[in-house]
Amino acid sequence: MNDVTTPGSVFSLHYLRAFSLFCIGLVTLCLSSSGYGQDPLPSWNEGATKTAIIAFVTAVTDKDGKDYVKPSDRIATFDNDGTLWVEYPMYTQLLFAFDRVKELAPLHPEWKTKQPFKAVLEDDMKTLSASGMKGVMEIMMATHSGMTSSEFSEQAGNWLRNTQQPRFKRPYAECVYQPQLELLGFLRSNGFKTFIVSGGGIAFMRPITEKAYGIPPEQVVGSSVVLEYQIKDGKPALIRMPKIDFIDDKAGKPVGIQKHIGRRPILAFGNSDSDMQMVEYTTSGKGKRLGLFVHHTDAAREYAYDRKSHIGKLDKALDVAKENGWIIVNMKKDWKQIFPWKE
Repeated sequence: MNDVTTPGSVFSLHYLRAFSLFCIGLVTLCLSSSGYGQDPLPSWNEGATKTAIIAFVTAVTDKDGKDYVKPSDRIATFDNDGTLWVEYPMYTQLLFAFDRVKELAPLHPEWKTKQPFKAVLEDDMKTLSASGMKGVMEIMMATHSGMTSSEFSEQAGNWLRNTQQPRFKRPYAECVYQPQLELLGFLRSNGFKTFIVSGGGIAFMRPITEKAYGIPPEQVVGSSVVLEYQIKDGKPALIRMPKIDFIDDKAGKPVGIQKHIGRRPILAFGNSDSDMQMVEYTTSGKGKRLGLFVHHTDAAREYAYDRKSHIGKLDKALDVAKENGWIIVNMKKDWKQIFPWKE
């Protein structure tokens, strides 16, 4: 049968075509104005890494897909030092401890001749390094205990907000990675609950994490000292004791996750071999999982370090990442912008 085109049918075709174009335009306008369809990770360069992250989030949030994960199980954990904020050339909390030694020195005249305090007061990093972990822990206990939890929180928060990182001339609380802020926001907008799981002190991080990352104190997991309930100046208080309670690092990270969160994450993001156990624990669970490591490769905009570094050493994880399906995020290649401010 031959098609017959009549004036009426031509009019109808034109009408339908115009109406369809109008509908498409309206939908596009609505999607654009609602933010849907906009780039959720603008500081990430286009490429395999960004594509994999977005594909993972899409898969676990698609109710009709085989990889769907209910919101209550959408847990994402992030290391802090070197993953969310700058850790090089010295861990931030250690620098805080050094400043505390100098601040408290008038109350401890014996520190002028006692190591490792003498080395800190004289900025003798060689002698301090020789004291090893024993010396570091002695400094940490002397500067992080003896006060109430509220007093320490105030001290740490003020230091982080007001002390400048020497290279970037910005407060340490602002030396955070813009691509990670975007990723945290993207995850939360898709029903994820985001946690920090760090070897750093839980009480040191909590004063600034909500403002810096949008992560409230109750979603921060870290190392801790023993707290003791006492009556101080007639009021109940929690006193920080000079004794380690828990080290949330390496094999301690999965333990900390279970103790504080109670759910195995489906996404874990670290930057060093100290994060391997957290990523292993996360990616070995059932269903779709994602493990990532930041590789510091950008000496021009931040720092470049990995296998031989004394800070944030990334060595074994680089070797086994491919076989384990972990993503190595190349800072220089994958991040268009590193910090919230213009570089």
